[in-house]
Amino acid sequence: MLELIPFISNNRVSNYDPFKDMENFEKHFFGTDRISSFKTDIKDNGNEYLLEADLPGFKKEDIDVNLENNYLTIKAERKVENEEKDKKGRYIRCERSYGSFVRSFDVSDVDTDKITASYEDGVLKLNMPKKENALHTAKKLEIK
Repeated sequence: MLELIPFISNNRVSNYDPFKDMENFEKHFFGTDRISSFKTDIKDNGNEYLLEADLPGFKKEDIDVNLENNYLTIKAERKVENEEKDKKGRYIRCERSYGSFVRSFDVSDVDTDKITASYEDGVLKLNMPKKENALHTAKKLEIK
């Protein structure tokens, strides 16, 4: 699960990526980071990981959690509701996003047969027990 932690380097000159800057500009300007994604927290509880995903406004039936090739994918889809409005009923501001929201996570050190999921008050919770060999991976190395 270390792949889930973003790497931040202090050496900005050697890691400069103009394409990343363009992507960040697009996300900021067009808001695409908010449209296609959702926020998650992942906590290491020792023998398991707890993943909490904020999915407010979704029904449980609109959320899919799938496992494939050591990746857990959470997909939620919000469909536009067609409401009949009279000629005076128009939007002044419309900020709610509709469409598919998808995130994937590497779960190679998780016992995928024992993952449990629950959804309550707009929060999807996944309890993901670690594989036995993943519990004892820390080891001190001798310096020669």
